[in-house]
Amino acid sequence: MNAATNLLEFDREGLAAFCEQLGEKRFRATQLFRWIHQKGAAEFAQMSDLAKSLRDKLAGRAVIATMPVISEQASSDGTIKWLFDAGAGNAIETVFIPEDDRGTLCISSQAGCAVGCRFCSTGHQGFSRNLTTGEIIGQLWFAEHHLRQRLNLPEGQRAITNVVMMGMGEPLQNYAALVPALRMMLDDHGYGLSRRRVTVSTSGVVPMIERLRDDLPVALAVSLHAPTDALRNDLVPLNRKYPLAELLASCNHYLDKAPRDFITFEYCMLDGVNDSDAQARELLALVARSGVSCKFNLIPFNPFPESGLKRSPNERVTAFLHVLQEGGVVATVRKTRGDDIDAACGQLAGEVQDRTNAKARMTRAPMTVHRSGSDVAVAIAAGRADPQETRR
Repeated sequence: MNAATNLLEFDREGLAAFCEQLGEKRFRATQLFRWIHQKGAAEFAQMSDLAKSLRDKLAGRAVIATMPVISEQASSDGTIKWLFDAGAGNAIETVFIPEDDRGTLCISSQAGCAVGCRFCSTGHQGFSRNLTTGEIIGQLWFAEHHLRQRLNLPEGQRAITNVVMMGMGEPLQNYAALVPALRMMLDDHGYGLSRRRVTVSTSGVVPMIERLRDDLPVALAVSLHAPTDALRNDLVPLNRKYPLAELLASCNHYLDKAPRDFITFEYCMLDGVNDSDAQARELLALVARSGVSCKFNLIPFNPFPESGLKRSPNERVTAFLHVLQEGGVVATVRKTRGDDIDAACGQLAGEVQDRTNAKARMTRAPMTVHRSGSDVAVAIAAGRADPQETRR
């Protein structure tokens, strides 16, 4: 007997093709799509305006199923983290961040991550596999409809107003599954989110930034974290393949079609590594040369046991921020949320059956961090980073 088809795998066009395979008219897909994504129906018997013959066909051949929830944790600040069972010993994490004017869901795209950034907990766990479209959108499907009931929201009111692809994994290395999920988020018959409220965060996969620009441009955030190639090569290994000049040129090109008139550059503040005033001035020079319109989001480093790195002191973050602002660049400091449940930026880890031997590779490769204008290994020499323990 064939396994039932999970309808969460299909955007509306894919669902129309599935309905045709059942001998149904394509317009039935829109009705079905609304029941699944707008109303959160998990049982075909609930879909009262579908013909009983269609419901019977669906009941025999299809399901609406998310990954099982292993656990839920709630932070003192209202942040909620869910751990989902991705099978074969893998588990991924999804985070909901409530604010006065919005509800943001941070979604994972992979079980683990192959990029291996030095300061990211996910990267230290290595990589197992890409998530499917259904597993990506299923995180939103579960969270939206679970929270509507939990918060007792009136019909039509959304629990989630913003989505960020900033969970576990590099979204642009799972492009084929990502784009249909984005389409469902934006579809007015689904979640109806605007392109300005859906953000893809990338460590800088240049060819896929170009594809996203042409296929489905949403808001873009780029994990920058360094003003020079020498430093970024250490912090974000992908920089060796796509160096800063190439990355920033791609960002500039992306803005031709982007829903916002700026790129968000994320910058994790690491004590004694990338947080000097001189490095802030180098950042100003970097963006001035590139001409890219941007905003900097300074992220206080969220420690985890294996990192060997330290968070920049608050006064250092403030000084760095002022250099950027005085240089005419919009810059903010991200408020840390959910760190008491390991749900803050860079802390998502879940469980990963690594196929890349990440821990051994990271242990073997000592961290050499260069200060502005110097090739001295400052972080190690100053005792701020342990060369035996080096996050995204």
